[in-house]
Amino acid sequence: MGPLIPLDIIPEQWNNVIAVIIGMAFGFIMEGSGFSSSRKIVGLFYGYDFTVLRVFFTATVTTAIGLYYFSYLGWIDMSLVYIHPTYLTAAIVGGLIMGVGFVAGGYCPGTSLIGAAIGRIDGMVFTLGLMIGIFFFSEGFSIFEGLYNGGFMGYITITEYFNISSQLFIFLFTVVAVAAFYFTTLIRRRVKQVNY
Repeated sequence: MGPLIPLDIIPEQWNNVIAVIIGMAFGFIMEGSGFSSSRKIVGLFYGYDFTVLRVFFTATVTTAIGLYYFSYLGWIDMSLVYIHPTYLTAAIVGGLIMGVGFVAGGYCPGTSLIGAAIGRIDGMVFTLGLMIGIFFFSEGFSIFEGLYNGGFMGYITITEYFNISSQLFIFLFTVVAVAAFYFTTLIRRRVKQVNY
């Protein structure tokens, strides 16, 4: 069955329309989860709120299990699902930069747009900084091009890299998610006791 557009089940002209609808739904769900608040987001790093971790772990595990079963039942052709190429050096450096910005500002690029959309001044400032950063990166791309393409590993997945089955990886990832839920609950209780 899916992906629907590459198989011409849905015309390609609907691609951008569907993207906008999914983006609006995603933003609505994120805002409803409290991700428009920098205090809630940065709570992950200070141990008083683990909503971010739980939402993203839940989404990732649900997607992984869903895709596996859809593929198993023949409802989706995984060979048609786009795998983004891996640039390891670029990913590590970019992750470090984003992580520092995440802790310092309380937003990632997506959540800053959500904060700005509902009128939060810190979200607007963060979004402005994001746009300025994009501008300087684009203008100075020739300087950053080596880093941008650094550590190219091709279109590879974790299961291919470590030569393990998808079933084993999904099982281990689910175990890690459940363990993270359990331990973050303990940490949150301890932080609450200390603060009160």
